[in-house]
Order: sequence, then C-alpha cells, then structure tokens
Amino acid sequence: MRYVIHAYDGTDPDAPARRMAARAAHFEGARRLDAEGHFVLGGALLDAQGQMIGSMLLLDFDQESQIQEWLAWEPYCVQRVWDKIDIRPFLQATI
Repeated sequence: MRYVIHAYDGTDPDAPARRMAARAAHFEGARRLDAEGHFVLGGALLDAQGQMIGSMLLLDFDQESQIQEWLAWEPYCVQRVWDKIDIRPFLQATI
C-alpha cells in the first residue's frame, strides 16, 4: 500500500537550523528506504517565498505498522524538525 506523507516543519525561530542540521541524515534515510523498496517519491514543501517548510513523501509499505517503525528512526522526527505529520493511504489513478 502506498502512503502520502505531508510533514510540516516547526515554526519556531530554530526550526530552519534543525532542518539543515538533520538534512544529510534525512537523505541517507531516504536512500535506505529506496534500497528497501519503500521510497517512491519525495521532496520539500515550499512556502510562497520558496523557503522549505516541510516534506512530502510517497512511500510503499506492506503493513501500516512499518510507518511507525520508519518514523521511530527518521531523522526529521528524531531531531524534531517535523512538527505535524499527516499520513494518508494513496491510490494512484490509472489514466
């Protein structure tokens, strides 16, 4: 099952610095997800000025419990970059 994740960064003054400090580890985690066959698509959510304010990921997991396992080690969660996370099952349209 695929899941779309919208994860929004904190809005406190230190939030951008936390994002940049965790970014390399977050990318390494994305490569890990990719190697395990879970990563489909991902990138930064931007505000109107083009500043990063969160992340969007499309992930593929066999079981919903794997999402919680991933969040337990995801650097943007562990290092408190993401403040709000919305996770929804995703069904791609066939057109």
